[in-house]
Amino acid sequence: MQTTDIGNKEEGKIWHRKPTPINGVLVNVIHSAAAYQSKIVRFLHVTFDTTGDSFLAGDHHGNIYVFDISRNRFRLVQKTGQACTALAFSLRRTTEFLVALADYSVKCFDKDTKQLVSWMRGHEGAVSSVSVHGSGRYAITTSADTAQLWDLDTFQRKRKLNVRQPVGIQKVFFLPLSNTILSCFNDDSIFAWEDDTLSCKYQLPVPNEGPRIHYKAFTVTRDGKTLAAGGRSNLLHLWCLDTRQLLRVVQMPPKVRTVRQLEFLQDSFDGGASQTLGVLSQDGIMRFINIQTCKLVFNIGSHDDAITSATISPNGRHVVTIMDNGSLNIYVVQSLTLDYNKPPPPLVKVVSGGGTSHLPTRVRSEAVRQPNKTSNQPVRIKVTRPPAVHVAEDKENELPDGLNKKRLVALLKAFGEYPAKYRMFVWRSLLRLPENHTSFSSLSDKGLHSAYLSIQERYPIKSHKLQRGLQRVLSALAHWAAIFGETEYLPLVAFPFVKLFQNNPLLCFEVVATIIVNWCQHWFEYFPNPPLNVLSLVENVLAHHDKELLQHLVDYGVTSQLYVWPLLETMFSEVLTRDEWLKLFDNVFSNHPAFLLVAVVSYVICCRAPLLLCKHKEDFEYFFHHRNNLDIGSMIKETYRLMESTPTEIHPRGMLTDFEPLTRGQYPGFNKYPTYIVEFQSQERERIRTQEVEFLRERQAVQELRTEAVRRQAEDEAWYTQQELLQQAEEQRRNILQQEESKLAEQRTRLTAMKRELKVKELQLMDAARRRFLKHQLDLRRTDLHRLDDQIQRKMTLREQETAAAVQDIEVRQMELEAQRRLFEQQLAKEQVRVTQEVRADLDTRKRRSEVKETTFNQHLNSDISQGSRNVLEGSLAEAGQLGIDTDWQTEVLRCLGQDAAHQDQQYQRLGQRHQETQAKEEQLVHSLRDLEGRRWEEVVFQKAHLEEERLAAARAEANKRIFLSQDKDETEQHRDDAHSSQYHPHSHQREMRGRSPCCNGGLRRAGAVPMGPSLPLCLNNQSISDDSTSWSLDRGRAELDHKERELMHDIRELRQKLAARSNTQNSTTSLSPSSQ
Repeated sequence: MQTTDIGNKEEGKIWHRKPTPINGVLVNVIHSAAAYQSKIVRFLHVTFDTTGDSFLAGDHHGNIYVFDISRNRFRLVQKTGQACTALAFSLRRTTEFLVALADYSVKCFDKDTKQLVSWMRGHEGAVSSVSVHGSGRYAITTSADTAQLWDLDTFQRKRKLNVRQPVGIQKVFFLPLSNTILSCFNDDSIFAWEDDTLSCKYQLPVPNEGPRIHYKAFTVTRDGKTLAAGGRSNLLHLWCLDTRQLLRVVQMPPKVRTVRQLEFLQDSFDGGASQTLGVLSQDGIMRFINIQTCKLVFNIGSHDDAITSATISPNGRHVVTIMDNGSLNIYVVQSLTLDYNKPPPPLVKVVSGGGTSHLPTRVRSEAVRQPNKTSNQPVRIKVTRPPAVHVAEDKENELPDGLNKKRLVALLKAFGEYPAKYRMFVWRSLLRLPENHTSFSSLSDKGLHSAYLSIQERYPIKSHKLQRGLQRVLSALAHWAAIFGETEYLPLVAFPFVKLFQNNPLLCFEVVATIIVNWCQHWFEYFPNPPLNVLSLVENVLAHHDKELLQHLVDYGVTSQLYVWPLLETMFSEVLTRDEWLKLFDNVFSNHPAFLLVAVVSYVICCRAPLLLCKHKEDFEYFFHHRNNLDIGSMIKETYRLMESTPTEIHPRGMLTDFEPLTRGQYPGFNKYPTYIVEFQSQERERIRTQEVEFLRERQAVQELRTEAVRRQAEDEAWYTQQELLQQAEEQRRNILQQEESKLAEQRTRLTAMKRELKVKELQLMDAARRRFLKHQLDLRRTDLHRLDDQIQRKMTLREQETAAAVQDIEVRQMELEAQRRLFEQQLAKEQVRVTQEVRADLDTRKRRSEVKETTFNQHLNSDISQGSRNVLEGSLAEAGQLGIDTDWQTEVLRCLGQDAAHQDQQYQRLGQRHQETQAKEEQLVHSLRDLEGRRWEEVVFQKAHLEEERLAAARAEANKRIFLSQDKDETEQHRDDAHSSQYHPHSHQREMRGRSPCCNGGLRRAGAVPMGPSLPLCLNNQSISDDSTSWSLDRGRAELDHKERELMHDIRELRQKLAARSNTQNSTTSLSPSSQ
């Protein structure tokens, strides 16, 4: 058999190689936990879709898987986070499925998108089944107390079926191929309803003959005509829903004591009238039988590999079972039914055995009675009747939920205790708790009983939750029976069970009530005294088995109320640990009620040695109220030995009746106690309570009167005390007045002196304040001066930068003028050379002409005049020619010099304009600084106007400042005038030098014999020297102006320091003058 562990995979293959079915099992699927490989996550429910090729499986952790057998794939489709209680596919939308969860809700999911489609709430208990109508329009969800009809199109609740009587619902489902709803109840009644109106169509008759089956399992054929029902018996009822009659009763083999589940195996060729029925019994084996021939077809499962639930596919090809270990087995029906079509033996009429045993089994046949087909005649039954004694034993040992008491006792004797994981489940089955929710709710709704309102005072418990649980259970018991409100030791009896079942008060109440009814028999006959009859019974058993120990106890005055009653009233909870106590009550609940009393004797006998050493009564009391060194296993074995060896005449079993569980629906009445005593005590308690209330009311009234009297007395005493105090205070006031009058004169003199001192201090303070104010003002002035200094410094820096920029501009302009001058000189030199050449050429021409004329004239003279006249004429002509040449040259030179002078005048005018603009800007800057400084000083004067001395000092300082500034202004203007004069002086000097230049007309006339070539360069060089001197004089004036400005700022700073020193000196003199006076 191939095993697949899906682990924490979300999808994968179901099998990795094509499996061969072994014993019909195709594959075994397990889900191991991620952290622990050895821990298996149990699968809880399985459901097939309409095709029968895929199914849903939900595990204990809330994971929903879809397994597709045809495609060999599985996939995780949802994680709900909580265990599911039922599964069903939606028939209209095939991708949707319904899941009933442990929180009593029903959710609809889509397996493809994994999205939540809807969330349906309304149940108050766990949903046990979900049935979907064939159309897919409606769904029915069933719980123990109600069934609800839902519309799957709107997911709204359409109808709700409530049970009026305290009868639980087993199952409610739709019949196939019809609009009928079938409801099955715990009292074996079956009703059919219309799904639209929910009107009752019919009711199947309850069989009156034979033992009651207690229906637990139901199934219907695919055509909806045959209903199979089974329960706490090995009998199966087959009903015909068309005729509404019981077809037959089929008895399973004796090994089948309880039917857990029924499923019809579908066949493609039977037209929906299935003939094969699968029956899952309490032994974990599912037997498939033919309902017509009662032949065992095949079975699955075994005692070692038990089945807890099974689901058959709609096409009848596969069976999926949930095994006892929580895994899934997928069976192939074809491999299980190889001999399905073989003809059966003609004499086989009943199922006489199963196929799980290795021993050969025989199928016997016997005659079948044919009943008449009338409504009142018995139905024909094909049975093999086992001996009656076995039926009685099976019925006696049969427990709810498929458990068997005999097997549980055998398990208990083998291991000494039940598994801790299943202990509560086993106890509920052994005690057969009815779980009457309605009855318990009615008891709880009555509230806390008056007897247990202040139980925390008598039994203080640290845990408030445990205390409230104990209070609730005891109140319910007191409301159930009046005696339990008067029983003092009831909290001791109930406390260990309240602590054990603190999360389920219903089970706790029913466990305590069952113990009271069965194990506390005859306890209340001597109420309010301890049960002397029960104690004497225990003492008789102890006397029979250990006379020496009993005699020892008697010798020291220890009665049964001291060594038996403490163990019984606390249910051994004081002397045993938790684990020992659980082991003991595993055996107590599994045996006759007399076991508890015998256990007391066993405990005393097992503690024989320490008890024989006790000599004082206090030691015995301590011993039976505290834990001791005891082997609980030996004690339980001794209890079983005493149960078997105790004679019948003194055995507690003879006095106590057998176990009787609580009835379902309503709890039985409890009246095994002296009613008149309880009623008398109740009346007395009510009378005492009434008297106590009256007494409290009267005491409160007396207390109020006493309080009022005390208050009045206190007020009187306070008034008299106050009067006395007033008189004493008056006397004291008179004495004080006399003393004050005598002291008043002294105080007046002291006051005068103090006033004088205060006046002096006030003056000092005023002076200090004034000095502080003056200091503050001085600081402000210093701050302003510093700020003004900074501003002046910034402006000076700015002015220096601007001056430097102007100087640079002037230097650049001077360089440009120098370059133009040099270019002009170069042009003049070129023009001079050209003129000289022209003059020379003209002279040469004139010379040649004069020579020709002279030659002609000479020739003429030679011919006309004498030699002397010729010499005079030649001299005159030479002088006249020389004068003409000099005149032309001087005219040209004067014209060039005039042009050069005009150009230089233009340059000088431009430079003068630039210098005037610079001076205008400087004057504007000086005026701005002066205005700013004037405004600052005006502010200072205005601030000090309220103080006369400061005003005078400020006026003197202002006057000095103005005088200084006027002088400084005059010096500055004088400096500027000097600068202007120095700036314009070079122009006049140049004009004078130009007038005195040898290049003028007079100079040229006087220097006529001097060579003219070298004189021109000399004049040009003198002009360039004058220009350089002009630039140097401008720079010198600027430097002097800056120097004077710096000196002026230095003088201003010294003046300010002098003014500050003078004001400090005046302040010090004014402060010293009052003190000297």
